[in-house]
Amino acid sequence: MQYKSLGNTGIKISEFALGCWPFAGGKVWGPQDDAVSISTVHAALETGITLFDTAEGYDDDSHSEEVLGRALAGRRNEAVIATKISPPHLVPNLVEQTCDASLKRLQTDYIDLYQIHWPNHDVAVEDSMAELIKLRDSGKIRSIGVCNFGVQDLSAALASGDIVTDQLPYNLLWRPIEVEIQPKCLENNVGLICYSPLAQGLLTGRYSSPDEVPDGLSRSRLFSNDRLLANHGEDGCETEAFDAIDSVIAVANRLGEHPAKVSLAWVRSRPGITSLLVGARSPEELDLNIPTFEYELPAGVADELSAATEPVKAKLGSNADMWSGDNRMA
Repeated sequence: MQYKSLGNTGIKISEFALGCWPFAGGKVWGPQDDAVSISTVHAALETGITLFDTAEGYDDDSHSEEVLGRALAGRRNEAVIATKISPPHLVPNLVEQTCDASLKRLQTDYIDLYQIHWPNHDVAVEDSMAELIKLRDSGKIRSIGVCNFGVQDLSAALASGDIVTDQLPYNLLWRPIEVEIQPKCLENNVGLICYSPLAQGLLTGRYSSPDEVPDGLSRSRLFSNDRLLANHGEDGCETEAFDAIDSVIAVANRLGEHPAKVSLAWVRSRPGITSLLVGARSPEELDLNIPTFEYELPAGVADELSAATEPVKAKLGSNADMWSGDNRMA
C-alpha cells in the first residue's frame, strides 16, 4: 500500500480507501449485516487501508457512520475518517449541529476530512465555508473537501478557504473530469478522490451487453434514456461503452491480468489522484482488490487504454454528472 498527503495538511492517507456506503444496505445495496461490515473495516486496516469514506446521508437500513464508528472503537488512531455534509445542511446555522451529529455517530471527537457532498446553489458557498473553517479552527474537523464540484463551484470554494480534495466519478468509461475539472484541481493542489473506479462493475467484465446490466446501474448517462430508471434525457453511448469494455478485456487478457486490476491501475496512473474508493461489502470482496494495490501497468499500456476509451469520452463531453443531462457539477 502506498500513502499520499491530503494537500498541505500533513495527513497521510492510503492510496486505496474503503467506501462505506454499502454498510447502509437499503434499496441501493440490499441487505447488509452490520457484523460483516465491521469485519470488513477490520480487514481493511490489516491490509494497510487507512481512509474510510462515509456520509451522514448513508442511512437506509443501517447508518453507515454509526457502523463505522462501532468498527473503529478502540482503533480510531489507525484510521482517517472522511465523511460528508448533505446539501440541505450547508445553511450556516445547521453546519455545526450536523457535524456534531456525525461525530456522535462516529464515536469520535474529530473528523479528518469533512466534505460537502454536493453543491447547494441556494446557499452562498462562502457562507458554508466560513462555518466549516470555524469547525476546523475549533478542532472538530482537520481538513475540508468537496464532492461533485465542477470548475465554477470549486473556484468559489477555493476563494473562501483551503480545499484539499474533490471527490468525483472517474474511470476508463467515465472521463469527463479530464476536460476541465482535473486541470483545475492540479492547478490548485486539490487531490482527486475517485469513486466508481470500476464504472459500477462494468469494467470487471461482468456484463457482456447493455441488456444484462441491472436497472439501478443502467440509469447512468452511459446508457440510453429508454432504460427503466434513467432520466437524463440523452441517447447514451452503449455501443461505444461496450466496444471499449471489449478492448479493455482484450488488453487485460494479453497481460494475463483481470480487467478490474488493469482498470484500477489506469486510474492510479492518472495525474492528481490521491485515493480510489474500493467498494467491498465483506472481507472476501476486499481480498479481491488486494492484488491491485501494488500493480503498475507496463509501459505504453495506459495510453493504449486511453485511446480505446476515447470514443466514450468524446460522446460524454465535459459533463461529469453521471446521472443527469442537466449538469449539477457546475
